[in-house]
This record gives sequence, structure tokens and C-alpha cells, in this order.
Amino acid sequence: MGINYANLRSLTAREVITALLQDGFVLRGGKGSHRRFQHKDGRRVTVSCHALSDTFPPKTLKTILEGQACWTEDDCITPLMFTIQLQPE
Repeated sequence: MGINYANLRSLTAREVITALLQDGFVLRGGKGSHRRFQHKDGRRVTVSCHALSDTFPPKTLKTILEGQACWTEDDCITPLMFTIQLQPE
């Protein structure tokens, strides 16, 4: 079925970065508004935000979660579960 981005649309950069760190990604550097994370298995993710409260357009979020982090719907449930539960419905 895929990840439902309607539920994740209000994720902030802080929440995405926290989920990446919980999944084992490590901050490897950055320049300007770009923060680069790398996982020990070789996956790399670049999060571009000017403030940690920034949200992402759906296609950018899809690129970060599916394209770069290689997360599936099941993978997103664990690290992002607490984030989703904290958001008002």
C-alpha cells in the first residue's frame, strides 16, 4: 500500500531527524541548510531545512523516507510512531 503521506504531512525537520537518529543514522556533516546523515549499512540521507520547525512538501518527504532512507511502511511505524501519536488529529 505504501506510506500515507497525508498523516505525515505535518512532520517537522526535528521529528524526521529524531527518527533518523533512532534508526541508527549518524550526522556526518552539512553545509548551510543541508544536514547529511549516514547509516552503518551505507544508506545516506540529506535533510534540507532552515529551521528545525520546517515541514516538508509531500514529494520531498517521500524522497527522504523512501528514496534515501529506504524505509517501508513497516519501518516508518516504529521510529515515527511516537511522533504521529503526539500530533492532534
